[in-house]
Amino acid sequence: MPRTANQHRKTAETDIQIELNVDGSGLSTIDTGVPFFDHMLTLFTKHGLFDLKVKVVGDVDVDYHHTVEDTGIVLGQCFREALGNKAGIVRYGFFLLPMDETLAEVAMDLSSRPFLSYHAPEKMEAIGGRAGVFSYQLVEEFLRAFSSALMCTLHVEIKRGRDSHHMAEAIFKGLARALDAATQKDPRVVGIPSTKDVL
Repeated sequence: MPRTANQHRKTAETDIQIELNVDGSGLSTIDTGVPFFDHMLTLFTKHGLFDLKVKVVGDVDVDYHHTVEDTGIVLGQCFREALGNKAGIVRYGFFLLPMDETLAEVAMDLSSRPFLSYHAPEKMEAIGGRAGVFSYQLVEEFLRAFSSALMCTLHVEIKRGRDSHHMAEAIFKGLARALDAATQKDPRVVGIPSTKDVL
């Protein structure tokens, strides 16, 4: 069975449509109205080898918070739908991602227990210029929304880093690689990878 999902979520603040193929090749069509966020989701797709279509109409005239957070919610819901009962998957994924001076560590468990542990420098400079300023704090908001909707345990830590762009990029790439590992099918796994027989 193909591991795909199609989710639509509309609120007074955002209107989001996402199509996902977990077993893709890294193809993406991303339009959130937030240029830097588009960049992050594009590289997330490329390095996770997912196929992803994202269309967001959000209240970006207010700020980018609702768009980024709500996209995290819908993307998490898509992965949860596509993975179904999680039979046969690896379940755990982790990656140590270098990005120039930055080193990001991402580890996850597709446990159905939503939790985010996030450790990164605070009060970092915003990212972007003419294309629009993206607050670095929105990275954490995305991760929290994504992990809650996917119902996964997610640990993210910047081990080293100075540049906001590099830290954000390392996190999204590390998340992609960890998620790719966790969602892989292992032919040795029989049924649900849990002694509870449910995830």
